[in-house]
Amino acid sequence: MSVPTHKIDIHAAGDSMSHAIDLHRRLLTLDAHLDTPIHFARAGWHFDERHDLADDVAQLDMPRMQGNLSGGFFVIYTAQGPLTEEAYGAALASARQRSREIDETLARFSDRIGPAVTAADAHRLNGEGRMVAFRSIENSYPIGEDLGLLAEFHAHGVRMAGPVHVRANQLADSSTDTPRWNGLSALGEDWVTEMNRLGMVIDASHASDAAFDRMLELSRSPLVLSHSGTRGFYDHPRNLDDDRIRALAARGGVIGFTTIYLSAMHMASERAGLFRTMGHIGDLSVTEQVDLARRWNALEDAAPMWRAGFEDYMAALLHTIAVAGVDHVCFGADWDGGGGVEGLRDVTALPRVTERLLEAGFSEGDLEKMWSGNLLRVLSEAG
Repeated sequence: MSVPTHKIDIHAAGDSMSHAIDLHRRLLTLDAHLDTPIHFARAGWHFDERHDLADDVAQLDMPRMQGNLSGGFFVIYTAQGPLTEEAYGAALASARQRSREIDETLARFSDRIGPAVTAADAHRLNGEGRMVAFRSIENSYPIGEDLGLLAEFHAHGVRMAGPVHVRANQLADSSTDTPRWNGLSALGEDWVTEMNRLGMVIDASHASDAAFDRMLELSRSPLVLSHSGTRGFYDHPRNLDDDRIRALAARGGVIGFTTIYLSAMHMASERAGLFRTMGHIGDLSVTEQVDLARRWNALEDAAPMWRAGFEDYMAALLHTIAVAGVDHVCFGADWDGGGGVEGLRDVTALPRVTERLLEAGFSEGDLEKMWSGNLLRVLSEAG
């Protein structure tokens, strides 16, 4: 049965759901990986307006976040390109532009959402009734071979970064590509050192097993996997095996449990084309955006990208908590980056997760840790 993606009506919900919604709204709830900045430059799209999955592809905006998600790490994402000086320069310009778009969006809605660089900032903003916007980098490819650029992004508020995305780059091997370095390159090892020096959290999502192992060995501060799952539920290289999850936890790290790779990914040629178009959605006219959403939704109806639903998500989440422990799990659904499953299609469904965790016997203290405490602890330890 399909679960509505609109805001849950407390009065229509049962007692357990009412309690879960009340608790969920009282908690500081953060997501470790929000790809939503891809929408900030879209013509006709506004972060302060409520959008609907029936005619739009965005999975969160401020109205839908209200009462469902307090904030999280807004991502500066750059697609992987050639390892050349010219390509590095183009990627750097793109990353700087995305950072400016985040700045402009936060400034435009400063009464409702504010920038954060510390755990104290997050608690202060939450106490003021404002949403929380940390900033992260997915794929450090744009820095090229100049590690000094990390300091530039740090100065602009970035507090978490991952070395690599879906293809190996100058720093590290990807979990979904042929190994180039058998882990980290020499420059990648220096990247870890510089990240530690700056007090930035290292995000190991997308890194190969060997790259993860080396980062775990080298880093003086705990790692985060901002949007990763477990091979204990579904065997895919983007997921982490249980032994590595235990090793991550033993070093104080946190896995941001995700909605992706709970099942096989249905990536037909049509969907691949739509993904490429989605990556440049800010360049589309309003009419082209509407057409993209129409085509995306039609494909989802005919052949869903993920053959998983909410029950699969909960089973995998509970397995991950059992392996890592409640002190080493957070959330990173991969909203607006390919995430979401039936029953958990956008952020308005997140109170269902709290309800099910309460039913599973987790305490309010446990939920506070997983929804934000663990992630903020790692941020503080890195700094």
